[in-house]
Amino acid sequence: MELVNGRPTDTQGRLDKEIRVYDFLDSLGVSYQRIDHEAAMTMEACEEIDRTLEATICKNLLLCNRQETQFYLLMLPGDKVFKTKDLSAQIGSSRLSFAKAEYMEQYLDITPGSLSVQYMEQYLDITPGSLSVLGLMNDKDKMVRLLIDEDVLTGEYIGCHPCINTSSLRLKTKDLVEKIIPAMEHEPTIVKL
Repeated sequence: MELVNGRPTDTQGRLDKEIRVYDFLDSLGVSYQRIDHEAAMTMEACEEIDRTLEATICKNLLLCNRQETQFYLLMLPGDKVFKTKDLSAQIGSSRLSFAKAEYMEQYLDITPGSLSVQYMEQYLDITPGSLSVLGLMNDKDKMVRLLIDEDVLTGEYIGCHPCINTSSLRLKTKDLVEKIIPAMEHEPTIVKL
């Protein structure tokens, strides 16, 4: 695996949603590095990728309330344990659960999944590991609220997928917070888990 600068020169065989991520980042003037790899479907599979990226690698979880009327994209460090009780109190939403697969596709144009094994077991027929903060660029109706664990923001770099789990990007955390998220028009809520 090799870390390279910017978008792939050959886009043959790449999905349109991945190319749109590169177009979006390039339009913002954000520099990024990319690594292409086999499908990364668990946190364990990401270990070699993590070493190459040298960035904070996040678990990304799409959550919803019981009524499925409020949706949340939670970014937290890959090694941090998630407890719904701790998050529910901070955002004023009780009874959080994982959102159904169709909501990821509908709101974020991402084939659903996360880096959580329990979550993957619900969706064996889809491509796990593709959920990414960059999917918010597709949420034009602002249906998903962005939640970021404070520890995600402590490193110089953040690693994420370009809406597909066969590539990973290294972005400057500062660029994510100051350029990318504002351009996606999703004001983040910082949480402590």
